[in-house]
Amino acid sequence: MSRTIELLAPAGNLACGIAAIDHGADAVYIGAERFGARAAAGNTLEDIGKLCTYAHKFLARVYVTVNTILYDNETEETLRLIRNLATAGVDAILVQDMAIVELIRERRAELGTLPALHASTQTDNRTPEKVRWLRGLGFNRVVLARELSAAEIAAIHRAVPDVELEVFVHGALCVSYSGVCYASQHCFGRSANRGECAQFCRLQFDLVDADNRVIERGRHLLSLKDMNRYDDIETLLDAGAVSLKIEGRLKNIEYVKNVTAAYSARLDDIVAKSNGKYRRSSIGRSRCAFTPNLHKTFNRGFTDYFLDGRRHDISSFDTPKARGEFVGTVKEIRGGSFNVAGTATFSNGDGLCFINADHRLEGFRVNKVLNNRLFPQKMPVSLRSGMSLWRNSDMDFERQLARSGNCRKIPVDIRMSRNDDAFVLTACVDGAHCASVVFDDDVQKAQKPQRDNIVRQLSKLGNTVYECASVDVEPAAAECFIPSSRLADMRRAMIEKLDDVIAKEASQRADAAEGGKAPMPLYPAGYPYLYNISNSAARRFYRREGLDSDAAAFEQGTSVPHPLVMQCRYCLRHALGFCVKNGGRRPSWHEPLYLQSADGRRFRLQFDCSKCQMNIYAED
Repeated sequence: MSRTIELLAPAGNLACGIAAIDHGADAVYIGAERFGARAAAGNTLEDIGKLCTYAHKFLARVYVTVNTILYDNETEETLRLIRNLATAGVDAILVQDMAIVELIRERRAELGTLPALHASTQTDNRTPEKVRWLRGLGFNRVVLARELSAAEIAAIHRAVPDVELEVFVHGALCVSYSGVCYASQHCFGRSANRGECAQFCRLQFDLVDADNRVIERGRHLLSLKDMNRYDDIETLLDAGAVSLKIEGRLKNIEYVKNVTAAYSARLDDIVAKSNGKYRRSSIGRSRCAFTPNLHKTFNRGFTDYFLDGRRHDISSFDTPKARGEFVGTVKEIRGGSFNVAGTATFSNGDGLCFINADHRLEGFRVNKVLNNRLFPQKMPVSLRSGMSLWRNSDMDFERQLARSGNCRKIPVDIRMSRNDDAFVLTACVDGAHCASVVFDDDVQKAQKPQRDNIVRQLSKLGNTVYECASVDVEPAAAECFIPSSRLADMRRAMIEKLDDVIAKEASQRADAAEGGKAPMPLYPAGYPYLYNISNSAARRFYRREGLDSDAAAFEQGTSVPHPLVMQCRYCLRHALGFCVKNGGRRPSWHEPLYLQSADGRRFRLQFDCSKCQMNIYAED
């Protein structure tokens, strides 16, 4: 039996959502006006409804992020939002705050039919125990932590096979486990759990030891490269993942088009050679007017993260900004121009960048290209022969992306037959989604063959989302004379019926999951704010689950001396080559180590080698 798989793309707005569907997404995720983990990417209910209407034409799905923690004065508004999202046709909502689970349980009768529940990665989903517990609460799907390896994903799938597992495959990486990062709130009063992350991890820090000796000065020590698992899709599918998620609700439409098209084409190749093992969850296929290239849109350099275990090359100490694709090295500098050793070609307006001698990223625009000699708008004084160059803005590629519009169509096989005195016109998609219409027409026998005209008229699917793959006309029908205008009427009726069939299938939402209760996994004692309890409904929920604590969320002023503000699988000692456990050099520094920010704040690093984990504590 085939396993249904899904490519899930980001939608910062309606235009990005439609572009994602057009370029091959099986589903998109989008934020409503409030309560999403990207506060800057909100959308009206009207736009979300329009996106649902468009997506459902392809049996693609729309998920809405309602994945922030809530305050008491927001819970009623959140329930209204969820009801309105159900009316708009949303297929699922992503949830962090367990208050939503509690309120749905308490008020199920008045709420009616609701979208399915997906546990956001903000619920910190690292273990089989956590996933089993969420399954028992009614979550159909769990979005796993980005840090998990393929082996850990497989272990979760074996332990809890009846829940869908969603995994990230591409985009920006948070250095902390999602849902347990409080650094932005602590430093800037902007909560990551409220969708307002200030990107503390992208800042510059000094690394100092217990003797106040500076080990690294002014570097981006917590800034990670971007995830790229394009070559690892089969590994993730074999591990049990069903949804492959692209990060980027704050990215532009060009990013969405390019990255979605690249992964969609890769999935199509995997499905084609799987001998029926896998199938895409939506219908229709994209044929875009450009060749996708993941290196040509926003990226900080790529890593597959912890997919195969711990690696050294996952961070980007020199810059948190996008570098783009490597295009060669500086060959000769002459006056206000230079040329490049490499095979890349350039266009006027290209954006290039390089790492200078002070380990800083510098960028500039190309004003003119003459025979592969580049004339910048302003020649960077720190550019030297032999330096590596990256292109973070490719004007020719961007023009191709801008021209790429609706490039997705649904192939339809059409069959026309005649039974007794009626014509039967049938349209099928993938042999599974079929619609038939019957016409009792009084027609006369044709004096000459009619098959070619019937095929020609029935193939004209025009501006619909369909394209004709084949037309089969039975001999009994081909012998009849049918005016072209009547054939056009038949074709339109057939397409309307097919639209109805697909719309009905799209409206069949998954019910909330049911499963046996599992004990709630507990966080370490001493840090009760890790449960993110920020309202009375969440407090009722956790009491029902057996948590004997009334601790408020970190955002509500829970006072803990030297609070834990980040919990990371990423380890700075390992990144610097000093992990003794994994064969690194023995350091000469004296621990504990501290990160010191430009404003003088200090953060103590604790290396928990038994868990291969780095904890970060605020010292102020």
